Amino acid sequence: MSEPEDDPLAGSTGYALRRAAMAMLGDLAERLTAIDCRISEASVLLLIAERKDVTATRIAHALEIKRTNMVPLLNRLESRGLVKKVPIDGKSQAVVLTPKGRRRGARALTITQQFEEDLIARIPREHRKHLLPALRALWL
Repeated sequence: MSEPEDDPLAGSTGYALRRAAMAMLGDLAERLTAIDCRISEASVLLLIAERKDVTATRIAHALEIKRTNMVPLLNRLESRGLVKKVPIDGKSQAVVLTPKGRRRGARALTITQQFEEDLIARIPREHRKHLLPALRALWL
């Protein structure tokens, strides 16, 4: 990996943001391998947690996952016994955690919380309170 001063693009905000995101996603993905979980899978487990009313469509929207990717993701989680579908009303189904899914979700939460603590520790103290609002400003 090149040092920032050797990288002619290091002064580009978008490039730096992408590099930072890729580094952090790589770190989180590696940590989640300890529980045999991908980031997308952990995200679903954390998003639905103990809720009983989240549909696949709402999950896809919240995580910005295309329908073509959402179906195999949920099928993978369901085949591993982590989620199941239950009727909400006559036409909608919720995706809920199974007991195994709740245990895996709890472990994913512990891993992601430690990841978040480690991530924020890398930011100079005087910038920490500004980081999340600045990032949100880019996507909200």
